[in-house]
Amino acid sequence: MLKILKYVGYDLLRSRWTYIYCSFFLMISLSLLFLSSDLSKVVISLMNIVLLIVPLIATMFGVMYYYNSREFIELLLAQPIKRSNIFLGQYIGIAGSLSISLIIGIGVPFLIYGVFNSPEIWNFMILLVTGVLLSFIFSAIALLIALKNENRIKGFGLAILVWLFLAVIYDGIFLLGLIWFNDYPLDNFAIIGSILNPIDLSRILILLKLDISALMGFTGAVFQKFFGTGLGIAAAISVLIAWIGIPAWRIKSVSQTKDF
Repeated sequence: MLKILKYVGYDLLRSRWTYIYCSFFLMISLSLLFLSSDLSKVVISLMNIVLLIVPLIATMFGVMYYYNSREFIELLLAQPIKRSNIFLGQYIGIAGSLSISLIIGIGVPFLIYGVFNSPEIWNFMILLVTGVLLSFIFSAIALLIALKNENRIKGFGLAILVWLFLAVIYDGIFLLGLIWFNDYPLDNFAIIGSILNPIDLSRILILLKLDISALMGFTGAVFQKFFGTGLGIAAAISVLIAWIGIPAWRIKSVSQTKDF
């Protein structure tokens, strides 16, 4: 698995799209830091970009890489290699290369501006951690969708639909639910609704770390009470890790029974 992981990682790190992805965050971060010396405001601006772009790129990369490397996968399957090692190696290679590009693209500008000497260091770190976790989450979801759908058009369509639902549509449904049932206790509903969406959960973690949960109204108070403590943050990180583990486990189980 380590050899496959290394091959996939090197293959993607040589890809021009990986350089474009890294350069995009590099230019955006440098531009925002040039326009504002307030690192807290820059983190907030980057949060909106990271929560939208990272899941989209991870989804597209995961689906594209699987379909484009189908012949290579069939060659590996003919070798005495465990199926789980092949697909988990591919998955970790994809997610790892995207995470490295993200860390370099955002990390280098902040290092230049002396983030380690700033009180915003922990806000910056939580932004990077959530970005890396989202890369692993959506890469796993994308690879799982591709594994279960031989038709490329259907696979791409489902992957984009999942990203669109979690990034845009889910928030609208969630807000409508809060409005319709505002006469009832909504504490548990708000927490469960956020846990079911890794993008929303990542956003809440960053906003709470920036201590601006008051802008979120009633739900901000609920999230501050539950996620604002050390135990709550650990629980949120654990949920995001579960969002990685469940699709990764499904990748392993589907690859064992799939007929190539």
